[in-house]
Amino acid sequence: MKKHFIALLAILSLGQMSFVAPAIAQNPRVTIPDFADLVERASPAVVNIRTTEKIMVQQNQGGIPGMPEDQAEFFRRFFGVPIPGIPNGPKQAQPNPGKPQEADRGVGSGFIIESNGLILTNAHVVEGATTIYVTLTDKREFKAKLLGMDKRTDVAVVKIEARDLPKMPLGDSSKVRVGEWVLAIGSPFGLENTVTAGIVSAKSRDTGDYLPFIQTDVAVNPGNSGGPLLNTAGQVIGINSQIFSRSGGYMGISFAIPIDEAMRVADQLRTNGKMTRGRIGVALGEMTKEVAESLGLGKPRGAYVRNVEPGGPAASGGIEAGDVILSFNGREIAKSTDLPRVVGDTKPGTSVPVQVWRKGATRELNVTVTDTESAQAAKKSDAPAVNGNSANTLGVTVTDLSDAKKKDLNIKGGVEVTGLGDGPLGKAGVRPGDVIIRIADADVLGVKQFEALVKGLDANKAVPVFIRRADSTLVIPVRPK
Repeated sequence: MKKHFIALLAILSLGQMSFVAPAIAQNPRVTIPDFADLVERASPAVVNIRTTEKIMVQQNQGGIPGMPEDQAEFFRRFFGVPIPGIPNGPKQAQPNPGKPQEADRGVGSGFIIESNGLILTNAHVVEGATTIYVTLTDKREFKAKLLGMDKRTDVAVVKIEARDLPKMPLGDSSKVRVGEWVLAIGSPFGLENTVTAGIVSAKSRDTGDYLPFIQTDVAVNPGNSGGPLLNTAGQVIGINSQIFSRSGGYMGISFAIPIDEAMRVADQLRTNGKMTRGRIGVALGEMTKEVAESLGLGKPRGAYVRNVEPGGPAASGGIEAGDVILSFNGREIAKSTDLPRVVGDTKPGTSVPVQVWRKGATRELNVTVTDTESAQAAKKSDAPAVNGNSANTLGVTVTDLSDAKKKDLNIKGGVEVTGLGDGPLGKAGVRPGDVIIRIADADVLGVKQFEALVKGLDANKAVPVFIRRADSTLVIPVRPK
């Protein structure tokens, strides 16, 4: 009986193997990639970036807080009492007290994209630096020249005088897949050529900077900024730029600028030293499910136009507040954050087709894109108009209110904002169409009286400005420019 039982077990085992074996053959085990060869090839093209800035050296830096210097010296010499943070010895005189001295500002990373010393990094790594030092893996150190930086995309290009340097091969960030292995090389906390690995967690992640970031779980810390994010082929697919953190250190989520976006910016920076973007002059609002349904769109899509700049490109092209931009220059707009990116990529001066949703139907319009610099220059050069408009130190152009609008808003006076320059009210969020009804304790009655009030403001003191927007009143404290 025992022999029959053993034979039966053997038959059952063979039967199980006959079913399991094909499944294993069809799904071979996936192994973790060996990054060693990849790191060996890529590391020589990764650099450490150290920056310095000018600071003022104050006198009596060696003194003890709250104690006269002669008493502090007495305690040092005769009692040898160690005091936290104070060297236990004679005070060292500071060189050139009261004069600017060079001090370390921070460290970051970068990578070589051309063998003649062209390096890509983050704008926040080099912003505000008086001197930029680049250290290669062979310990050679160079002073670098900043060719240009763009704070909006956080991309910067620097150059060192060197030849025949190893460079990074660039990949295609549009082909990145969620779940693929990636690694980062950089200088976290100043620890040069540190390698960390992980996977791509998500793509096209918007963080409020109008960039479609690559999200990863690769460990990135302060000092990694500007370093490369590599795929398993050893190609750069992104620049490590940000982390999500409540502590200042890595918490499992990091973001990289797609290399395609970064190189588009870098090409302009190395050629022109700056980034030129297209603009159309619209303020956008969030497209929620409720808004989409109320407009008859069915599901949330497109960019909801909350406000249109008077006289701007969008207004001239027929775009109105309340429109939903569904496509721009043939490119579908899925959400509001897509539009600034698409418009920014458009060459200024180009007339492009725009499809909008208005009153339950689509409309085809044409808008001529301008650039941000010419728009700012136009605002600064706006002179007071003869019809009662004015430009002033608060940075707004205003006009008298019509009697109908006063009645509609149930107010006795005020001036309507028709344009915004580079001034304090524009930076505080005031927009065209707002009505200024009061400055400090003085009610605004009209343009001439408004001008007199503004001229009399103290530039060294903040003043409350009362803004009427629809049926709400906002109080905005500003300092005249």
